[in-house]
Amino acid sequence: MYGGVRDIEATLLPRAADIGGFTVHRVLPAPQRAMVGPFIFWDQMGPGEFLRGRGVDVRPHPHIGLETLTYLFDGTLDHRDSLGCAQRIAPGDVNLMTAGGGIVHSERTGPDIRAGGPSRLFGIQSWMALPRGEESGPARFTHTQGSAIPEPRAGLRVIVGAFAGVRSPVQTAWEALYVDVRLEPGGRLPIPADAAEEQALFVVAGTLMLCDAQAAAGRMLVLRPGAEVEVVAGPGGAHFILLGGAAMDGPRHIWWNFVASDPQMITEAARRWEARGFDPVPGDAERIPLPQD
Repeated sequence: MYGGVRDIEATLLPRAADIGGFTVHRVLPAPQRAMVGPFIFWDQMGPGEFLRGRGVDVRPHPHIGLETLTYLFDGTLDHRDSLGCAQRIAPGDVNLMTAGGGIVHSERTGPDIRAGGPSRLFGIQSWMALPRGEESGPARFTHTQGSAIPEPRAGLRVIVGAFAGVRSPVQTAWEALYVDVRLEPGGRLPIPADAAEEQALFVVAGTLMLCDAQAAAGRMLVLRPGAEVEVVAGPGGAHFILLGGAAMDGPRHIWWNFVASDPQMITEAARRWEARGFDPVPGDAERIPLPQD
């Protein structure tokens, strides 16, 4: 059980995007693959450094039809939303926001972090599509401290779902898998075919090898259904995310910050945002305008 090119359905390359004055590397959605399980959006933030007084400023913006999952390796972000939740996200924590029929949030570097000198940010923000029955449901927010995330062995953290005999306490609306893996040089990890119906490997750092295939940082390898592989870390070690889940209950449309099974839901959400029909983030009058393209 080693695997190789024959077990890879697609190799997705990152493209640069800007979020609040900070460049991210976006892998999903991609022309070759719209989703992996419920995951429909995947951004690597950083690694980057801010000078004193600077930071991320993602102003209030709306979401529908998805869950955001923010997970940091370095630095912090301050989350605030229209439910009145305010939460600092630290490395190892899991921030899960369920948009349902509509929520507004902001993500910023805290004022104390800016004032304290140079700061760093490195992490992943992903979106998971909601099942059809929950797309217009109530919004909610949950935060799980890093200390509550199970680690079945050194270098392995089960963020969402079940893997290596343990299950994460983080509850998502659709069956999902999200495992943070760090391997020493030459280290190996078998990935069984039934870990999730759809699976992919996103390389955060180092080099990951599957026999006759390899991937450098920033690449996402989408595995073929039923593939059973063993991944091996390159000479410098490897840090990667195993992600996936059950195949979604039908295709999804994505535009700007909106995800929906019916494009009319996106059109209506855009009109609501233009008409200021979403609840605001308490105490924050700023907003990101609707794109005009």
